[in-house]
Amino acid sequence: MPVSATADRLHRSVERFRRTSVLIVGDVMLDQFVVGRVNRISPEAPVPVVEFEHDEYRVGGASNVAHNVRALGGAVELVGLTGTDTAGQRLRRLLDEHGIGTSGLVGDPQRRTTTKLRIVTDRNQQVARIDYETDREASGATEEAVAAQAEQFVRTADVVVVSDYLKGAVTRQLMARIVAAARTRAIAVLVDPKIPHIDYYAGTTLVTPNHHEAEIATHMRIRTPDEAAAAAEVFRKRTGCEKVLITRGEHGMCLLDGAAVEHFPAVAREVSDVTGAGDTVIAALALGLAAGADVRDACTLANHAAGIVVGKFGPATVSPGELLEAVEAR
Repeated sequence: MPVSATADRLHRSVERFRRTSVLIVGDVMLDQFVVGRVNRISPEAPVPVVEFEHDEYRVGGASNVAHNVRALGGAVELVGLTGTDTAGQRLRRLLDEHGIGTSGLVGDPQRRTTTKLRIVTDRNQQVARIDYETDREASGATEEAVAAQAEQFVRTADVVVVSDYLKGAVTRQLMARIVAAARTRAIAVLVDPKIPHIDYYAGTTLVTPNHHEAEIATHMRIRTPDEAAAAAEVFRKRTGCEKVLITRGEHGMCLLDGAAVEHFPAVAREVSDVTGAGDTVIAALALGLAAGADVRDACTLANHAAGIVVGKFGPATVSPGELLEAVEAR
């Protein structure tokens, strides 16, 4: 197909993003950055002394997937777990500011809100990270509350994304109920996976492991396109999902759809920070499918979005204008 026709088709899909509704279910997080200047090494230990300048707060994890969807123009509802602590309150305020639906968040007083505190220099060099979290899987009334919220919002969503970070929100029962609810409406369920939960994802539409996760799950080496394709087939059989998209960093992406395999070369012009790139990929992929694109066009959009976001620092987002510019430039 002529390049101009492909670009026009992708352009129309991006324009339809603003008429889509995406449900994100998973592990919500707060990202805190303590930013300072380093001029000396501590006399107490061989570590840099960071002179504090300012704090920054951003949404992370499943919250960052939701932020990416919203930044690209889609409507989004978020279902997940927080604590009832100060961090949880701050996270909710940030989500409200970004226009992300938070009525599906379940507060559990027995949990900490997952928070990643990064100490970074004013040159965007990370010195250390401190994690605050409660990562046991939800159970009992808490698990039921999350599942009930997910089932409610599936009724109005165009696509569902499960963002699994192994922080407790995603359980086997929750996945089964999401898949069943989505099947009644014939909408796609996409999963950004974690390998210990690989048996949870049976019946989902598309799973997006990175190449390290795919290697672990399949016990296969992935260095070439053919090896990626072979691993995708094994991964699909292992999970029971319909399609697999292996993200391979600077080597692009590998899509397995039925018997067809397609490789997408990386399009990044420069790499500053890969943090959150997987969130951007699955957000753009979900929006593409919700906007009526086929899976290959949706992967093309996701590939371009990833190429943009890795040029930014920290968990970042992409605008529709940036994505359209990248598509047209290619």
